Amino acid sequence: MKVFEFQCKIKFLKDVEYQNVYEKTTYLLDSVLIKDEQYLKFHESKDYKFYVTDAPWPVESDGIYKKGHVYTLRIRSVDGNLIEFFIKHLYQHQTKELLCIGGEVRMINPKRMISKLYSVTPVILKNDFGYWKAEISLPEYEERLIVNLMKKYQSFTGEKIEDDVHLYDSILFKNKMPVKIPYKNIHLLGDKIDLEIANNEMAQKLAYFALGVGLGENNSRSCGFVNYKYL
Repeated sequence: MKVFEFQCKIKFLKDVEYQNVYEKTTYLLDSVLIKDEQYLKFHESKDYKFYVTDAPWPVESDGIYKKGHVYTLRIRSVDGNLIEFFIKHLYQHQTKELLCIGGEVRMINPKRMISKLYSVTPVILKNDFGYWKAEISLPEYEERLIVNLMKKYQSFTGEKIEDDVHLYDSILFKNKMPVKIPYKNIHLLGDKIDLEIANNEMAQKLAYFALGVGLGENNSRSCGFVNYKYL
């Protein structure tokens, strides 16, 4: 299994505020996928998508992406074919706000064991009652977080994982208030988290996998994008 990262260079055709940029970059990718019959089915399916994006960087100090400026959108996936599709079809593709002008691809390859995952974009766990802290306990949240990642891993690799996997030694929430992500005329509420990854083989496999698919849900909507530190 390999994690690929396409660093897509996008030129902004209009000023876009930071809180609206997730919807704009998501639409950019979606509008490419739906032009291809195979990836249209992929886009419309309820299956795991196995890719994750972050917000364009660098972020401007005033929170407004500037018309005429070029930023980098990172698209990661464990699906090499999907990354190749984006590389080929995003070039010169544009929406009202964005134009892709190229980019480069690399493979994510930690030099040593992963010691920490930290979220760049908010980790989302969707439910019917809103933000989780008022409704479920921390152990329940942690179980959902881990089970979600395990299910994605098993779906992609076909490898069975024991239920008692020890993924991390500690979790730290970086935000005092929930972080909002616009989604279909509502806001999803998530968290910026740090995970101290455990020193065992399965934890390391899952942590590496998370770099390519994200933590939590709505990863193809720019949620749960994580970076890492290694020992």
